[in-house]
Amino acid sequence: MMASFGKACRIALITGSLLLASCSPSSDGSAPAKTEFSIGWSIYAGWMPWPYAQQAGIVKKWADKYGIKINVVQVNDYVESVNQYTAGKFDGVTVANMDALTIPAAGGKDTSAIIVGDYSNGNDGILLKGADQLAAIKGRQVYLVELSVSHYLLARGLEKAGLKPTDVKTVNTSDADIVGAFGSPDATAAVAWNPQLSVMKGQPGAKEVFSSAQIPGEILDLLVVDTATLKANPNFGKALAGIWYETVALMQRQDAKGKEARAAMAKLAGATPENFDSQLTTTYLYADPKAAVAAASSPQLLTTMRQVRDFSFSKGLFKGAASADAVGIAFPGGKVLGDPARVTLRFDESFMKLAADGKL
Repeated sequence: MMASFGKACRIALITGSLLLASCSPSSDGSAPAKTEFSIGWSIYAGWMPWPYAQQAGIVKKWADKYGIKINVVQVNDYVESVNQYTAGKFDGVTVANMDALTIPAAGGKDTSAIIVGDYSNGNDGILLKGADQLAAIKGRQVYLVELSVSHYLLARGLEKAGLKPTDVKTVNTSDADIVGAFGSPDATAAVAWNPQLSVMKGQPGAKEVFSSAQIPGEILDLLVVDTATLKANPNFGKALAGIWYETVALMQRQDAKGKEARAAMAKLAGATPENFDSQLTTTYLYADPKAAVAAASSPQLLTTMRQVRDFSFSKGLFKGAASADAVGIAFPGGKVLGDPARVTLRFDESFMKLAADGKL
């Protein structure tokens, strides 16, 4: 299995420490106007439209429309792509909502989520051997990538089952090793994401007892960009929205062109067309920009981010912070979660709305 498969290492923070001061915005929050930009991406079903759009000429089409150039750059390790964005190597990156909060935002880099692309609708799951109810997890060792969305999924599952985090013991296991680790007779509980999850489901006695489909909309996959860069270069945001919605519309088609696009994405992901289509069935894509605007503007998003924030703070991912309010999160309509004076993560629906209104 390729290490870059799926959301490889969807880890909230490396070594549990915040990134260096070089991640922080300039003192006045400004950025220069420019004409060339870069987006980092890593392999995951919901993010494959980006490299395909580059390959198919859709990136160039929209960049040319706005007189700019956009480079779409693959990074084999997911966390490394987010770290490179945070350090300023990229102007934007594909990232999960929890990691956008705990890496760039918590590190002081003012970041805007301009595309709410999808949510995991079964791509992440909890597996048990010899049981078909989550309650049976009590007292077991649970293999997972600690401080990741897998850890968050476990916490939400335990909460829904009336159990406490102390009712289990987690065993930190890398995404590259988790399939093999769960294959051991001694391993009877694990949390993983696709495609590893689908492989592990096939192991003797394994049953999925909880999945991200039971917490819809909580594990979000985003395109985020540097806020100051976006403010100085709004055409960058417009081009990205145009690229995304044209490409997703194409991949949703059930004709030969849609099938061809999905097959090309599968090849870019190192998967078969059948495997890629299977991953898409557990990925809820916001293909309609109106639906994406509604999701970004919904009160449910604030509730979700409060849960994600509180979990992250409880695990020490806001290093040195006295409370979970230390990192401010802004939402459409002027709502703010946390300290309004320290907002570093913003859900900006304006570019999705331009797409929805046909104004790109």
